[in-house]
Amino acid sequence: MELNEAVIREPLRRFIAERSGATEVRIESLHRLGGGAVQEIWSIDANVDATPLGLVMKASSASAGVPDSITREQEFMVLRAAHTVGVTVPEPLWVCTDRTIIGRDFFIMREVKGVAAGHLLVRDSSLGDALVERLGRELAYIHSIYPNGSELDFLRRPQSTPAQHSIDRYRSWLSYMELPYPGLEWCLCWLDAHAPRAPFRLTLIHHDFRTGNYMVDAGKLTGILDWEFCEWGDIHEDIAWFCARCWRFGACDKEAGGIGSRETFYRSYEEASGRTIERDIIPYWEVMAHVRWATIAIQQGQRHCSGVDRSLELALTGRMTAELELQALLMVEEMSDA
Repeated sequence: MELNEAVIREPLRRFIAERSGATEVRIESLHRLGGGAVQEIWSIDANVDATPLGLVMKASSASAGVPDSITREQEFMVLRAAHTVGVTVPEPLWVCTDRTIIGRDFFIMREVKGVAAGHLLVRDSSLGDALVERLGRELAYIHSIYPNGSELDFLRRPQSTPAQHSIDRYRSWLSYMELPYPGLEWCLCWLDAHAPRAPFRLTLIHHDFRTGNYMVDAGKLTGILDWEFCEWGDIHEDIAWFCARCWRFGACDKEAGGIGSRETFYRSYEEASGRTIERDIIPYWEVMAHVRWATIAIQQGQRHCSGVDRSLELALTGRMTAELELQALLMVEEMSDA
């Protein structure tokens, strides 16, 4: 069941007053935002000791959601770590694991202004390579966080290689599906046989760094969003996910997120990180990206069909599976012919 505005308004007001130490807090408006297929996202316009304050609350879904997602407390900690190293994120303010407050775990962050919708951003001709350069630097900052000495020890890390870890996970997901998906299963066999053997260093990966998960206002990046899938992994997985065809929203000629040049993105990342991207393994990880997104689409569609979360967004996501499966197969064929 979704959260109810009338029910949560007063508990949230008291929570904000307690955590902020304010004498007087009023909630001027409270409404749910679109998107957020894994969690519920709410906009809060508050007045805190006579000062207007724009906030956003992110609350856990009423259902089990997607298996890969971390908890709201964990996401808050990741957001705080990213904020500390200079990643452009909404400032994390307070987290609550007491479900007696609104019935869910949640955290509150400062509001950032802008547009996140991918289909709108890729049509904005004013963005281009300037935004791509900025995003390359942002991803480099994310990848500057390492497991050793980190407060993020709770994040998943591969028991073997990052590629094998992903293959095993997606095979496990498919094994629980009601219907067979032979195209995806064949792609996983191909990924298994062609897994990169190059040395890697585990870093924090956002795991959903793409157009649609960042905010842009007046041509400027204002925030990297949606950290619920992050884990320790290989930098190339994040880089390929951003460049994968499935996240270009129809602007397929602009290989960096449907916004600009792939090489501009690579160069900006390399300059900011001091690392060299292994360009020859990016196509492999782009196949993996399509397989991953296809398996998530199946899961999202089943959430709707099962009645657990009735949602047009989830139903439409489930219908994308065949297209993603076909694209993965076409990519493998193209790489085999090369």
